[in-house]
Amino acid sequence: MDNKNQNKIPKDLFKPLVREEDTSEKISSPSRTFGQDARRTLFANKMAMVCIFLLIAIILMSIFGPMFNKYETDDQDLSRAKMPPRVPVLENISWLGFDGTLSSTYNGKDVEQATAKAIARYDNQEDFIDIKVLNEGDGSRNSAEVKATYHIYEAKELQDTYFWIGTDTLGRDQWTRLWEGTRVSLIIAFVAAAIDLVVGVAYGGVSGFYGGRVDNILQRIVEILVGIPNLVIILLMMLVLQPGIVSIVIALTITGWTGMARIVRGEVLKVKSQEFVLAARTLGTPNGTIIRKHLVPNISGIIIINTMFTIPGAIFFEAFLSFIGLGIVPPDASLGSLIDIGFDNMTLYPHLLIFPAILISVIMIAFNIVGDGLRDAFDPKMHK
Repeated sequence: MDNKNQNKIPKDLFKPLVREEDTSEKISSPSRTFGQDARRTLFANKMAMVCIFLLIAIILMSIFGPMFNKYETDDQDLSRAKMPPRVPVLENISWLGFDGTLSSTYNGKDVEQATAKAIARYDNQEDFIDIKVLNEGDGSRNSAEVKATYHIYEAKELQDTYFWIGTDTLGRDQWTRLWEGTRVSLIIAFVAAAIDLVVGVAYGGVSGFYGGRVDNILQRIVEILVGIPNLVIILLMMLVLQPGIVSIVIALTITGWTGMARIVRGEVLKVKSQEFVLAARTLGTPNGTIIRKHLVPNISGIIIINTMFTIPGAIFFEAFLSFIGLGIVPPDASLGSLIDIGFDNMTLYPHLLIFPAILISVIMIAFNIVGDGLRDAFDPKMHK
């Protein structure tokens, strides 16, 4: 563009640039620490936050849930055994399954035979059984089908009684036992995870920091412990201790901390060669202080994440032991022992299995989702 064309441009389109002091060094947004970034990333993960509140609610219910009704854990009464769930207001909505009735279908060569089977199954309480014919049949074997609905609360004169999720085989309230069993399972899991955390972090930190001969000796010990199956340990604990919380916690912690120790050792080996650790050594900082104030804070993310994944593993292990009869024994309750009782009565009384199975599944899924959320939160690459 030549000078002649430049003179045709209106002068009011140009404004002088006013340069203020320190404008070039102004920070457009406030800086955030690593913890603030991690918290922001975690809060942005909606599923993780929902699971955190869900776990808090479950923990609170395990503490206060048994107080919501008048029944004790060992309050037995065979006259009210295997009662189905019945909840006020919800009892008027039959399809929800909280109306306090037992329903099942029965077959026979004709309607009379199928009806007779239903009445015999429900202790001949014919006055409290509603029969609905589904198929009248053609006279051949099991061609007729009827649906029987047994009003067991009326039959046992418990019209004003409500068991929110039913009773077990000994007439104990399932609501009370469910939340007390959840409390036991959570206590075992948290205690085992806490011991794994303390022992694993200390052991792995010392092994990785000192290295050399110390590391070789400590790692050979870990390899020996890893080779011992947990089931063998719990069987040995059964011979020495009575079945219960103590034996399960000991079995979980004898070898459970080895995974944490290996992870911490690997992280320490990676971090200890960095400049800030070398600077601390140059200044004469004691080794214990370096581990406590420099190494552990920098690997805290992986420690928290591994602990969150340890808890559901401990809950499942306790449930497995109780299910096969090596864990919590009656009259004490845990999620595993409740599932064991429900499995034995799954066909006729499914409510004994459904509620503890759903609860343990929700707990384990929630802990895993929270663990995934924490892993993303402590990963700098995920921060925005």
